[in-house]
Amino acid sequence: MNTKLLDKKRLPVYIMALLAVSLAVSMILYPDEAYTAAVDGLEVWWNVVFPALLPFFIGSELLMGFGVVHFLGVLLEPLMRPVFRVPGEGSFVMAMGLASGFPIGAILSSRLRREGICNKIEAERLMSFTNTADPLFMAGAVAVGMLNSPEIGATIAAAHYLSSITTGLIMRFYGKDQPTAPERKQRGRMLPRAINALYEARIKDGRALGQLMGDAIRNSVNSLLLVGGFIILFSVIIRVLTVIGAVSVLSTLIYKLLAPFGLDAALMPAVISGIFEIDLGCQVASEAAANAPMLQTIMIIGSIIAWSGFSVHAQVASIISDTDMSIVPFIIARVIQAILAAAFTWLLMGPLSLVTTATAPVFSSLQQGSGLNVLQKTIFMSKYFIILAAVLLLLGILLNLYRGIKFVFFRS
Repeated sequence: MNTKLLDKKRLPVYIMALLAVSLAVSMILYPDEAYTAAVDGLEVWWNVVFPALLPFFIGSELLMGFGVVHFLGVLLEPLMRPVFRVPGEGSFVMAMGLASGFPIGAILSSRLRREGICNKIEAERLMSFTNTADPLFMAGAVAVGMLNSPEIGATIAAAHYLSSITTGLIMRFYGKDQPTAPERKQRGRMLPRAINALYEARIKDGRALGQLMGDAIRNSVNSLLLVGGFIILFSVIIRVLTVIGAVSVLSTLIYKLLAPFGLDAALMPAVISGIFEIDLGCQVASEAAANAPMLQTIMIIGSIIAWSGFSVHAQVASIISDTDMSIVPFIIARVIQAILAAAFTWLLMGPLSLVTTATAPVFSSLQQGSGLNVLQKTIFMSKYFIILAAVLLLLGILLNLYRGIKFVFFRS
C-alpha cells in the first residue's frame, strides 16, 4: 500500500471530505428535515438579518469612501492606540460592531487591513473584540422573546459588552513582540489634522459619487448573501445532527466534563446547539430555564452569545480569506470572551446585583427591541452607533487635551 496515502499531513483533507459526504448523505436520508431547516434559516436571514444589517453595511462603505473613518482615526488615535494597540480608525469598527452585531466587525477589520491602515496583528486584534452581538438581539430577541423576562436584558447586554471590552484589553498583548504600525505624529492642532486626513482619503479613493454608491450597495449585498448562505447551511447541519442523535451523544460527553463545575444537565443540549449556532443555542437554553437554575441559564446564554457559534466563525473565516489575517486569534478570543461573559453575568446577578438594579433604567430602551419593525430597528441601532461614536470621540478629545496640557506643563 502506498505510504503517501497514510501521510498525517493528508488527514485533515480526508476528514473534511468525509464530513462533506456525511452531510450530503444525511440530507438525502432526511430530506424533509433538511428542507424545513433550510426554510427556517432563509426566513431568519430574509426577515431579520438582511433588512437589519443592509443599511449599516452600505453606510459603513460610504463612510469609508468619503474619508470619515480617517477623520475619526486622527481624533481617536490617542485613545485606541494605548488602550487596545490598534489604529484610531478602529474606533469606527468598534462603534459599528457594538451597535450593529455580527459580522460587521470582521468585515470592517478586514477592510482596514486591505487598505493598509493596520497591519496583520492589529487587524486580528481589532477583529477579536469588535465582532459582537447587537443590543436588540440580546435585550429583544433573547430577554423578551425567548426568556419572557425583559428585566434580564440589561444584565445580558452589560455582561456581553464588558466581556468584549475586557477581551480587547487582553488581546492587546497578542503579538506584542511583532512590529506595529507607527503612531501618527501629533504635530499641529487635532481638528485641522483630522480634516486634512478626511480630504486626503477622499482624494485617494477617487471614485465618483455614483460609482461609490454602486460599489457600496453591491459589496453590501454580496456580504449579506454570504451571511445568509452560512445561516442556512448551519441550520441544516444542526437539524441533521439532532435527527441522527449526534447532539445527544455530544451532550453526554460534555456533561461529563462540565458536571464537576455544577452545571445542570438540562442545559447540555443548549451548550451543544450554541457551539454551532447562536440563535438555536439561546432558544434551547431558554426552553431549559424551567428545569435549570436561572443563574446558570443566563450564564450559559451569555457564553453562547460571546462564543457566537461555528456559523459566525465560518462567516468570519470566509470574510478574511482574501487577506493575510488568521482566524486562530479570533477563535481564541471567542473562548476568552465566553468565559468572561459567564463570569460577568455571575457578578451582575450575584455580588453586583444591587448595582445592576440601580443602573437598569440606563438599559431600559434596549427592552423595546422585540416589537419593532425593520425601520424602527434601523433607527434604534443607528442611535446606539451615534451614541457610541460620540462617547469614543469625547474620550479621544479629552485625552488629546490632557496630553497637550501635560506637554505644555513639562515644557514650561
